[in-house]
Amino acid sequence: MITAELGKTKLDSGWLAARSTEVQLTGTQLTTTHPPIGPSSPWMEAVVPGTVLATLVKNKIVPDPFYGLENETIIDIADSGREYYTFWFFTSFHCKLSGAQHLDLNFRAINYSADVYLNGHKMELPKGMFRRHSLDVTDILHPNGPNMLAVLVHPPDHPGSIPPKGGQGGDHEIGKDVATQYVEGWDWIAPIRDRNTGIWDEVSVSITGPVKIIDPHLVSSFFDNYKRLTAELEGNICLVEHLQTRNVSIPAKSRVKYTFPELFFYKPNLWWPNGMGKQYLYNVVITVDVKGYGESDSWSHHFGFRKIESYIDCATGGRLFKVNGQPIFIRGGNWILSDGLLRLSKKRYQTDIKFHADMNFNMIRCWGGGLSERPDFYYYCDYYGILVWQEFWITGDVDGRGDPVSNPDGPLDHALFLLCARDTVKLLRNHPSLAIWVGGNEQVPPDDINAALKKDLSLHPYFESLDGIRKREESPEKDPSQYLDGTRIYIQGSMWDGFADGKGDFTDGPYEIQNPEDFFKDDFYKYGFNPEVGSVGMPVAATIRVTMPPEGWQIPLFKKLPDGYIEEVPNPIWEYHKYIPYSKPGKVHDQIQLYGNPKDLDDFCLKAQLVNYIQYRALLEGWTCRMWRKYTGVLIWKTQNPWTGLRGQFYDHLLDQTAGFYGCRCAAEPIHVQLNLSTYFIEVVNTTAEELSNIAIEASVWDLEGTCPYYKVYENLSVPPKTVVHTIEMKYPKSKKPKPVYFLLLKLYNMSDDGILSRNFYWLHLSGGDYKLLEQYRKKQIPLKFTSNVLIEGANYEIQVQVQNTSKKPDSRRFTYKNSFTAEQGDSGFDMDLMEPAVHRGTNEKYEASLFQRIYRRILGDNDTLRVTEINGDDVGVAFFLNFSVHASKTNHKEGEDTRILPVHYSDNYFSLVPGESMSVKISFEVPAGVTPRVTLHGWNYPGGHSVH
Repeated sequence: MITAELGKTKLDSGWLAARSTEVQLTGTQLTTTHPPIGPSSPWMEAVVPGTVLATLVKNKIVPDPFYGLENETIIDIADSGREYYTFWFFTSFHCKLSGAQHLDLNFRAINYSADVYLNGHKMELPKGMFRRHSLDVTDILHPNGPNMLAVLVHPPDHPGSIPPKGGQGGDHEIGKDVATQYVEGWDWIAPIRDRNTGIWDEVSVSITGPVKIIDPHLVSSFFDNYKRLTAELEGNICLVEHLQTRNVSIPAKSRVKYTFPELFFYKPNLWWPNGMGKQYLYNVVITVDVKGYGESDSWSHHFGFRKIESYIDCATGGRLFKVNGQPIFIRGGNWILSDGLLRLSKKRYQTDIKFHADMNFNMIRCWGGGLSERPDFYYYCDYYGILVWQEFWITGDVDGRGDPVSNPDGPLDHALFLLCARDTVKLLRNHPSLAIWVGGNEQVPPDDINAALKKDLSLHPYFESLDGIRKREESPEKDPSQYLDGTRIYIQGSMWDGFADGKGDFTDGPYEIQNPEDFFKDDFYKYGFNPEVGSVGMPVAATIRVTMPPEGWQIPLFKKLPDGYIEEVPNPIWEYHKYIPYSKPGKVHDQIQLYGNPKDLDDFCLKAQLVNYIQYRALLEGWTCRMWRKYTGVLIWKTQNPWTGLRGQFYDHLLDQTAGFYGCRCAAEPIHVQLNLSTYFIEVVNTTAEELSNIAIEASVWDLEGTCPYYKVYENLSVPPKTVVHTIEMKYPKSKKPKPVYFLLLKLYNMSDDGILSRNFYWLHLSGGDYKLLEQYRKKQIPLKFTSNVLIEGANYEIQVQVQNTSKKPDSRRFTYKNSFTAEQGDSGFDMDLMEPAVHRGTNEKYEASLFQRIYRRILGDNDTLRVTEINGDDVGVAFFLNFSVHASKTNHKEGEDTRILPVHYSDNYFSLVPGESMSVKISFEVPAGVTPRVTLHGWNYPGGHSVH
């Protein structure tokens, strides 16, 4: 029962669905005399928000299209006709209004059009996937009984067909509609059979009084060049900063646009991107009271004080972004959407965005062939500090090129496109994370649309920049809130105006495996900002087993070509799931075979993780080493897959991370020490606004015998803010008798307290060599010690595990043993699960254990005890490529059953420890009801796995 209280109520449960051709009733009959009674044929439980295909999968009417080749067994809309995917959706609700209250029925998005029936009355939701609909249903409401709602949803008008060879956007017919374009298939996804038809976003009802609030626009500007601002709170104080009331007259049955006079904030706490500071958010509440009636409507939104500027950098030719006056080096990724069946949820969005923050990324590009992302997506980008590049629904493949050549004039209905674009701007413009609007992917919108967007999204003078110099206007013509946006720039396309070559030529990419050292070479990429550069993305073996039948577990055939290069030939299921090989004949030797021929799926996927880590760390380190000198930013294609794809991802569709995730996390640290793989110089990266002084670098080389043939410390270094310093050339392996395979550990630390600022571990081989000697290294039995404790709050677990390599220390005087490394994670200022234990820097095991215990007594209380687990071994050396996973403890699980608990957040994973070194890893996850979790460690030297908690 919806009470008479003001506000919004979601209609997100109790929905039924049925194919329209199987329902012999009209919408009037369904919502008056003949409503469906429960999920009995042809009616079934519906997924709302979601799509027709999501509903069919839920009810097992069709198989899971993401499993194996099952998508090929589902009829495509091109073959079935649009009526096959035209569906009824039905629900009911109770609501009783009082006095002069009004009720609006809201659809935040449908695809593609719909007929709505409420209590026998028909209304229409016009075409367009990216527009909101609000219907005043006050006069047709049943106050004393159920209100029956039926929605007949029609697919896009031009769903198109899939050519035999597939391709980017199928036959491109979908581009004639204002809808997602990826649904006809791409080189990273198979076709979506219903073209995402459905009620794919939130449905709600809203109760208001006689006056309601529509689309407020919040704008902040800084008037004193940031001189009176602070980024820190003074104590834990929460205040009502401003309370302002204004009287407004509104004629009957009319709309009035009203602007509040400027509010002045003294030293507000600013919103910063990830890695630059905290993400302070204020809750803005606007309430309307009507004389003689009382409160009529209320609206609230989180808001962050920040200013985003962007211009083309003179030094690099790349687009440069500034936030609150500080330049930000962009390191991020491309995004399509969470799920190809649009099973979108706040919980999934939180995991997605936190994963990006965990990788130390600071920008997500919402690609033009996907979605205008939802407010929940943006909320978590606000929350975790991820800037968003939001594109409109134009892609070059579907709007001007491709095979067959597509229509360059965009959708048939240009007015509809602009209506959807303007509505999207109003929906998203108050989010501080939103950084830039872009007309399309590798294409610009048609001339008339582009001109209209440029005008609609022009900047208010307060926010204009000219080569980084802010324009000052004494008395602008109108205040910023009167603009459609006015606070962030519009760029016509992803390869224009400071991106790629800036002229629209096809100059993004490449999209396949690279030699890691090539990323560091000046000729790898010519332009200042690459919006798309991609590579491999093989998941772990457990994901393959749970998403494919046994015939999909066969690893590729390695076919040797006459020129000595290897061509990988994947099985048909991998090929269907868009597998991208780990070799590029003629340029890149197979990076998996560098470790020896893989024996089976587990071996292949483990070696793929080694390559994933190296590949993506090198990519970001290569770009970062030329920060501001050549580049202003890079976006990786892409961070994840909206289905069970096998390329371009840092975590799979089941939410398990690849090792590439942690390669990125390492490389994108705000303060970072790295090895230039081309020059072999050690570099220190400082992307923060503070100078690093009195710091030191420790470089130690470890061989496969467990000895340390090279050790150097470079002291009294300083690094200016926003700078990369090329420090010292590594003399190893130029020294006598270098080992063919060796490990390098770099640490950057404060000399004042030995605190570690950055740690980076490499495995390397001599030029022209390989890693095959690591195969024998698997037999090494390296002893480990785990000290762990757990904090449980309901279903949420947080486990802290300190891992120590307890093999014999060859020289305890060396400085490396003074440092026990604890990975630190940025704190958003809001999320309690980001709470970090103090960094501990022990000089001996007893000190480490006692301090670790003191930390957890503060968290858990004096009665909690630590658990200590050990793995015995007689060998000395590096504990290589350790990775944790979390499983459900089951004594009678079936063979091949996936016991993983997902998602899990790790402060670090896929890490290695030299003799005597220790690291503390935080593991956070939610456990299903009735399940006991078990934390397991695997590693190169530990193939069988060991339970550590």
